[in-house]
Amino acid sequence: MMHGRAPGAPGAHDAARRALRGLVMAATVRIHRPDAGYALDEPGTFLGSGYFVAPSWVLTCAHVARGGEGDEVVVVYEPAPGRGMSAVSGHVAAALPEGAGPVPGSWPAPDLALVRLSEPVDHECVYLSERPAAYFGEGKVLYAGWTVVDGRLSMLDGTLTVQGTIGGWTTDVQMRLGDNDLPDGVSGGPVIDPERGEVIGVLKSRSDHARGGTSTGLEQLRTLPAPSGELKTEADDLYQAVVHAHDRYHRDRQRHPDARRHTWADVQGQLGARPGRTLSPDERVQLLGRLADLPPPASTRSLLDILDSLSDFEAPAPLPAPRGWRDGLGALYEYARDDGALYLVLDYAVHAMTADRPFLASSTPAAEEALWAGVRQAAQRLGPGRRTALVERRKARLEARRPTRAGDHPGTGAHAGGPGGAAAAQSSVLVEIVRRGWEPDRCDWSVFVVSADGEAKRLEEVQRVPLADLATHLSAPLKEAFRQCDTPGRPAVLQVATEHSLLSLDVDEWRLGPEEERLGTQRPVVLRCSDRDQLTENGECGENGKYAEHGAQGAQGGRGDHGERGGAGGRRETGAVGAQSAAALNGDYRLDIDEERRARWRWLHAHPVTAAVLDCDDGLRKPVPPVEELRGLSHGTVPVLCRLDTHGREGDAEGLARLVRGGFGVALWRRRHGLPEAVCGEFHRGTLDQIAGPIGAHRLPEAVRDLRFKLRSGRPETFWAHGIALLYDDPHQPLPGTGDLLEAP
Repeated sequence: MMHGRAPGAPGAHDAARRALRGLVMAATVRIHRPDAGYALDEPGTFLGSGYFVAPSWVLTCAHVARGGEGDEVVVVYEPAPGRGMSAVSGHVAAALPEGAGPVPGSWPAPDLALVRLSEPVDHECVYLSERPAAYFGEGKVLYAGWTVVDGRLSMLDGTLTVQGTIGGWTTDVQMRLGDNDLPDGVSGGPVIDPERGEVIGVLKSRSDHARGGTSTGLEQLRTLPAPSGELKTEADDLYQAVVHAHDRYHRDRQRHPDARRHTWADVQGQLGARPGRTLSPDERVQLLGRLADLPPPASTRSLLDILDSLSDFEAPAPLPAPRGWRDGLGALYEYARDDGALYLVLDYAVHAMTADRPFLASSTPAAEEALWAGVRQAAQRLGPGRRTALVERRKARLEARRPTRAGDHPGTGAHAGGPGGAAAAQSSVLVEIVRRGWEPDRCDWSVFVVSADGEAKRLEEVQRVPLADLATHLSAPLKEAFRQCDTPGRPAVLQVATEHSLLSLDVDEWRLGPEEERLGTQRPVVLRCSDRDQLTENGECGENGKYAEHGAQGAQGGRGDHGERGGAGGRRETGAVGAQSAAALNGDYRLDIDEERRARWRWLHAHPVTAAVLDCDDGLRKPVPPVEELRGLSHGTVPVLCRLDTHGREGDAEGLARLVRGGFGVALWRRRHGLPEAVCGEFHRGTLDQIAGPIGAHRLPEAVRDLRFKLRSGRPETFWAHGIALLYDDPHQPLPGTGDLLEAP
């Protein structure tokens, strides 16, 4: 047994190949323009090929499905051998990439589309591999599709040689295929692994200068948009709905097979396939079918956490990140040790059956019990110690799982947000941007996924990128990071860490695609200062440059639990700022600047906050106070800059630097970018009334996002917030590379 396949007799293997070809061709369809009518064999309306992946669902290329008028197409198929061709109308339910249009000579990768039939019909479905196509090494693949031969539409199939890949990051990667001709019309057809008997991709394009072309791996379907709201039913997530329907179809076909027709699992068994080097094809479809009876994972992050928790599994997560139960199972195949593969698969199934649910259907308890019965049966092949471990694992996880009733979903009930209604810890996305000192118009960047426990894992890093092109270069890795961190109804926070001179970057205005929302309305976007330690150590701050030597915290009153002096939270201390600074200079009560930062942060997150506009007085610009004065402000103060214009006025970047030097981890400003001076009373009132108050600083990221959303929705009462930005830089959580862990804000 080698590479997930067991040897078999040559004659039987040839028969299995013929049976596999029959299954593939039975599920391969033609895509026509919606005006095809009764002329089903008319080449003039023919757009390309596709194939059934689940009952009433066809997978094809976006350039095929969108090659007609609008999103309506006609799918032409053969219900059974010898029964002739039939037609059914369909609608393009999704196309990748979103919002893309044809590019001269090609269509942007991944170039995939899902077509939903308008009515139920009887048809075959292919078996989709749960293994990423990137794991397919050198060798041959099969393909099928339709083309025009001598003026007539004909089915075509054959072999192609794998010659490598094109692209290098998530949605860009394609498999290069050669050594055969790919005529017009076969785009959208299936690409098949002949050794395992499973479909691994979609034919995308043909080469202009050589034989062959390219294909897109099925794993790119994981980049379909996740629902922005809470997941209440399986149908709310298109990806989950299609792959669950696929897995249940093949399980049901195997349970109730037609005696006259081979199933895909039958043919895979004849080919000698051994998924994960431990399951038979029949065992695999039964397991995947039972997993598909469960609600999907609560989020991609929760699925990745399950994989990370498996004691016998140590491997990087595939890209794009797995989204469904079948994706997690496929990730195990490549890294499972032969002596522990079965236990690893069954341990994963136990985690799936005991996971928290995004919703609970009436059938879920029975589905969990059916999966457990299958696990116990398969576990008889294990030793007694591992059988006992599975029983104990299930018991412990069920006891720890929060109770859920049928119809419940996150965001409702007593358990929404965790104890006391507080938001549960969530992973976040971090972008670090470093300007190149000798090339100030270029930068290096890194994208990290930061888990809820603070561990930061780098996804991608690139050097010498033009600052003006940052949004374009960061689009693909940011989308992947968000897939790994977002949960239904709760998009992950985006932290942007850069030096103080780049804190005016309008990352919240970026779009990651032509039809995507701005990042700032899609999710909380906060800024962090990556050079705050260097700013603190360098002198030349304030008027006498002694802020690092003489703290401004020297009042003799008692301190609260969070390091603040006596007095009501969020209010200024009595007396002038200068008097407070003088008291500090003459006393011995100063705090180290780092401890002062931490004390301010703790106070702001335990008490109401007060906004204080520092650079504007009754509509007149004034300089940001020197550092000594800033350090004299109460711990409940959130500084606000009204007239920041780092592109048009010298000294505004220095104003931001003073805030950082003064120990403030939370601050607000609005970017003006050279716009003319304007009346700012509404901005002052807005920050005082809608930002400050009893909500506490922990709600500021979401409050600013809500303001941006209302602003883009045309709500006049929020127009004052145009260009608003939030510094939210937790001093307790250093950035990666400092030797400490990072935690989501």
